[in-house]
Amino acid sequence: MKIQLPGDVTYIIHCLQAAGHEAYAVGGCVRDSLLLRTPDDWDITTSARPEETKALFGRTVDTGIQHGTVTVMLHKKGYEVTTYRVDGEYEDGRHPNEVTFTSNLVEDLKRRDFTINAMAYNEEEGLVDAFGGREDLEKGIIRCVGDADERFTEDALRIMRAVRFSAQLGFAIEEKTKAAICGHAENLRKVSAERIQVELTKLLVSPHPEFLKYAWETGITAVILPEFNRMMETPQRNPHHSWNVGEHTLRAMQAVRSDKVLRLTMLLHDCGKPGNAFTDEAGVDYFHGHAAAGSRMARGILKRLRYDNDTIDKVTELVYWHDCEILPELRAVRRAASKVGTVLFPLLLEVKRADLAAQSDYQRAEKAEWLDRLDSLYEQIQRQGDCLTLKDLAVTGRDLMAAGMKPGPGLGRTLSSLLQLVLEEPEKNTKEYLLANLPKET
Repeated sequence: MKIQLPGDVTYIIHCLQAAGHEAYAVGGCVRDSLLLRTPDDWDITTSARPEETKALFGRTVDTGIQHGTVTVMLHKKGYEVTTYRVDGEYEDGRHPNEVTFTSNLVEDLKRRDFTINAMAYNEEEGLVDAFGGREDLEKGIIRCVGDADERFTEDALRIMRAVRFSAQLGFAIEEKTKAAICGHAENLRKVSAERIQVELTKLLVSPHPEFLKYAWETGITAVILPEFNRMMETPQRNPHHSWNVGEHTLRAMQAVRSDKVLRLTMLLHDCGKPGNAFTDEAGVDYFHGHAAAGSRMARGILKRLRYDNDTIDKVTELVYWHDCEILPELRAVRRAASKVGTVLFPLLLEVKRADLAAQSDYQRAEKAEWLDRLDSLYEQIQRQGDCLTLKDLAVTGRDLMAAGMKPGPGLGRTLSSLLQLVLEEPEKNTKEYLLANLPKET
């Protein structure tokens, strides 16, 4: 099969070949090209030593020179060019103690994680596939190169990568590879939270976030997200639900669009349920207070996984409000949007819809109609330009002082009171009306 290489990649390969070296596109870009996907980036492997690569191109960056990687800069874009290498011992379960350069392409491909990532290509020789990567692509299988136990012993992060690639591509994990993951999942404790977070995020925003179940089945979540294991163990014997908390969560993630904040919210929206479960005398389960408890838990989980503060704040707010009741009337929607915030309120409606999609059929039509009504009312509020925040209020603290109010906390209380007034009656959001009807300070 012919792969269409970008012009810059072809140029780099030809330059290396003209100087007497071997050179190929390698790894994920070859995999994606065979899948008829557009690669995010293009990596090149070569028999040339780093200093030989650097001598051939005008501008290079020593990206990982100790591991043989040089970035060649062409047209303001970087292309990683790495010398064929054999890795030494992996004493820390993440990085080789040393690397040895080799002139043998297959030796280089042998050290890679999965067969689908261990293929190389150039226009002269075509596809080099020593480990059956193309066949595994056709079968839809994630399989380690060589011995799976060895691959996961070398680098524990590959355990997460296996599940992530499975979710991104919709592939099954080959049985021996899956068994090896089960045997080595504990080694993920050697991997930094930042690296775990990157792989988890890629899994969650993939076309198959529900493949997180693979991570549960193989013992991965017991190490990186034990809260999910508790969710998988928590039943929901309640007319509104058909699955336990974990299965409901997997379906809710499927039901929301691929966005980091939304998928993390659906992952954690019910994480407070296991600790707030109550079963009444009739055997019905209730989870009073789970949203507030889940919000606090979500903050701790996301901090532990080293997510950025903006993501943490948005997710914890959405988890906090996800179960709130909103009457389907304009003033109630305005109040809710004001409390939640105009940035998050549209996301909250998406969260509620995904939550519903993962529930039972009990009152489904009525709940869907309610959500449709909330969507419609919020769109109307947006069209009308109704005031929802202090910055949209027709008066400012400066206006209040000009009207005779003294600086201090009273200004903020008065502005908040005026906001509540216009949330009820948005037509009163005029400077003249508000200044003429200032609430009295008590």
